[in-house]
Amino acid sequence: MAVTKKEIVDHLVDTVGFTGKESQQIVESLFNTIRETLASGDGVKLAGFGRFNILDKRARPGRNPKDGTPFEITARRVVTYTSSRLLRGRWNGPE
Repeated sequence: MAVTKKEIVDHLVDTVGFTGKESQQIVESLFNTIRETLASGDGVKLAGFGRFNILDKRARPGRNPKDGTPFEITARRVVTYTSSRLLRGRWNGPE
């Protein structure tokens, strides 16, 4: 099951009592801050949830799976996520 921004907004309205517009602004502001921080090259750590980091992947050889033609996979930056110990402990159960 995926959680959408709309579901987060609705949850804020139901549990905290913010209006829909206020909740929408809070959620958008949070995601914009995360995007901007990652775009600047810094990582984002959300205590109790996990870390988002930028990883620079170098170019590497690849091949077309249909016909086997070789080509180069270009260098790129990707976002990686690592869950916190607390979150892992919740879905793995007590250790």
